[in-house]
Amino acid sequence: MAKITASVVAVTLISGSAVAAYAAWDLASTVKPTVTLGNEEVLEGVPDVGAMEGGVNLLVVGSDSRQGQGEAFGDPDEETAVLNDVTMLMHISEDHTNASVVSFPRDMLIDVPECTDPEDPSSTLSEQYGVKINTVLSHGGLGCVVKTVETELGITIPFAGIVQFMGVAGLSEAVGGVDVCVAEPIEDEYTGTFLEAGTHTLSGVAALQFLRTRHGVGDGSDLARISNQQVFLSSLARTLQSNGTLGDPVKLYSIAKAALANMQLSDSLMDPTRMISIAKALKDTDLNKIAFIQYPTAYADGGGAVVPTDSADYVRTALQNDLPVSFDPAALAESEFGTVADPNAAPPAEVPAEEVPAEEAPAETAPAPTVEALPADVTGQTAAETRCSAGRTLDDQ
Repeated sequence: MAKITASVVAVTLISGSAVAAYAAWDLASTVKPTVTLGNEEVLEGVPDVGAMEGGVNLLVVGSDSRQGQGEAFGDPDEETAVLNDVTMLMHISEDHTNASVVSFPRDMLIDVPECTDPEDPSSTLSEQYGVKINTVLSHGGLGCVVKTVETELGITIPFAGIVQFMGVAGLSEAVGGVDVCVAEPIEDEYTGTFLEAGTHTLSGVAALQFLRTRHGVGDGSDLARISNQQVFLSSLARTLQSNGTLGDPVKLYSIAKAALANMQLSDSLMDPTRMISIAKALKDTDLNKIAFIQYPTAYADGGGAVVPTDSADYVRTALQNDLPVSFDPAALAESEFGTVADPNAAPPAEVPAEEVPAEEAPAETAPAPTVEALPADVTGQTAAETRCSAGRTLDDQ
């Protein structure tokens, strides 16, 4: 009850209205059972009113479990695997000037450290070596996925959440839908996704299936699916900034409520105002400094799995040092699984350099912020870029 009371007070301070106090209580009452990560002590003393102070590392796991999802995605009694088919890290820098969202291919081989057994917290699960990352959730739960990614990247991740199929649909509806660009038709019988070339506003199940489609985009691989998800996420970031959502307590409340109702969250996100404060941290971040990065991998011997390349060091360095990144312009153009430029986008207008009289020129020029330049095998895009899904028809499959 103390946490609920604190939530009421905090949200009331933000908006100054009795309605907000009810909203905080309503949010807290929708929370699902949480997951203890074991590293929440790093959050001690962090305020939960206004924008989150300091940096943020949040891991989002998309589970393919059919339990509780009805039969629209398969028989929950027959398809009982609990795999983290989506593993995605959101990093916000200490000063909120840049952010990165890193997606890990589901078939990436990785070492798993010792983890606390979620079924028996007094027991420890042994290390695993060279296993696919999407098996870690079934091996040791969300806490083990977090610890595995922490070990791989060399950072601490105090926030995490799991979302299932219908949860993604609910979250997309809470933001009012997302516009996506499709360069060539997408045809995928597996997810029932059929989209003509052009721009589509997707929400609910349609948005979920767009994020799930693999056969209908790029080369039909999971790597192509990640690029497709980046089209959706970059558009979502642009929408949330342009329509003022990240500065609107009422809109943030509705999104937070959808998240709390549809996700299993870590203890660190149990307070709904903390979730809102994390969103507010991105309110003024330059869209050019929000990067969606596909963790660089190459196919392992024999195929069927991928392994991190040496270029992963550049991604780790950027995350550990709060650096914005720049992509090699040729990376996506040379990729078989990447997205394509918007064919209808107007070329950027040239802005003439402003002439400054010599006597008004500053005596010293401030140094440009350090940027981590990523190698050509690291694909992705910024939130400022409008890119399009490279569709794939049934004839190509």
